[in-house]
Amino acid sequence: MSFVTRVGRVVSDVRPLRESPAFRRLWFGQTISQLGQQMTVIAIAYQVYDLTGSSFKVGLVGLCGLAPLVLGGLYGGALVDAHDRRLIALWSAVGQWVCSGLLVAQAFAHIDSVGVLYGIVALQAAFFAVNNPARSAMLPRLLPAEMLPAANALGMASFNLGFTVGPLLGGLVIGWHGVEVAYTIDAVTFGAALYSLVRLPAILPLGGPPAAPGLRSVVEGLRFLASAPNLRMTFVVDLCAMVFAQPRALFPALAITVYAGNASTLGLLQAAPAIGSLVAFSVSGSIGRVRRQGVAIVAAIAVYGVAIAAVGVSAIGLPGLLWLGVTFLALSGAADMVSASYRSTILQTAAPDELRGRLQGVFIVVVAGGPRLGDFVIGSIAAATNEEWAMIIGGVLCVAGLATATVLQRRFLAYDAREPAP
Repeated sequence: MSFVTRVGRVVSDVRPLRESPAFRRLWFGQTISQLGQQMTVIAIAYQVYDLTGSSFKVGLVGLCGLAPLVLGGLYGGALVDAHDRRLIALWSAVGQWVCSGLLVAQAFAHIDSVGVLYGIVALQAAFFAVNNPARSAMLPRLLPAEMLPAANALGMASFNLGFTVGPLLGGLVIGWHGVEVAYTIDAVTFGAALYSLVRLPAILPLGGPPAAPGLRSVVEGLRFLASAPNLRMTFVVDLCAMVFAQPRALFPALAITVYAGNASTLGLLQAAPAIGSLVAFSVSGSIGRVRRQGVAIVAAIAVYGVAIAAVGVSAIGLPGLLWLGVTFLALSGAADMVSASYRSTILQTAAPDELRGRLQGVFIVVVAGGPRLGDFVIGSIAAATNEEWAMIIGGVLCVAGLATATVLQRRFLAYDAREPAP
């Protein structure tokens, strides 16, 4: 095997970008809009902490979006299975864009109300919960099955590129001219996501007459999930990580108190997991050749939990060493990229098309709702102890929950991508 061939088997697989113009437009549009969206994430956290001085109140940002996320994800998934997936994605994206405009307005009006921020976050979460399942359910119609692991890795890279550059720019912009400019940039860059959806063809559900969206349709999807142990396990293990060991609500306090920094330090902490994810993506050429994807998911989440606990240990044992905390956070991001790529692939290949929207709705409830609940959980632990111990406790709980779930559902370790069974 030549050197070039060996390198090609390691570096990132970008065939989906080359071979599908529709996927390429979606990917670039989402990548550009992610920059602004992640600037908004750090701006909201910074604004809430600036108004309250409380990590608990920052954690409540995630909790305020939890109920709309659950309801929007479940009902939105039913909409995706009943209508043109492109139109559902487009109109929900318009709703997200309106929320970005509301954040701009409240910032320039100097309303300085945590309640207003919580309300906008809740509305934004509802639209996001409809938009994301529609986007994810479209991928198996745009690409062949063998390219889905690479496409999902590219999707994670897009998200984490925004998560890397967005917070860093956000910290600089907030320090330069406040949260107003950060929110404005988000509203402008979101136009790229809208454009990519406008250019898509219609993507109607397959599999006969679609079920009418409503409670019965939602229950049908949940009933299928109850009989699908491998799909269910992807949700359970992700909840172990995101509910117990999601550290982002602690970043403002860590930046200011533990690392004696400022808004730029906060941006670096927010960006660190995404930097690790991008590094992992750069050597992800073999991701599509892994067949035992259940084993890969469990191993990746175990690494994630240990890395989060290590951040807390380093903050206690070697206080003030920002680079060490950033390194462990980067390791957690690399592990999360691997886990997310395989969990998305299992759902897209093992779920039937006529149920894919509803299951993607459940997926987004777990993937996005878990961290929001995790913000509240780890913020509460920090309020009872401190930020350093909250990360240690969260990491330990993540690994313990993962071990328990794996023992109870050992068949997940035997999952084979060549025969995707739900």
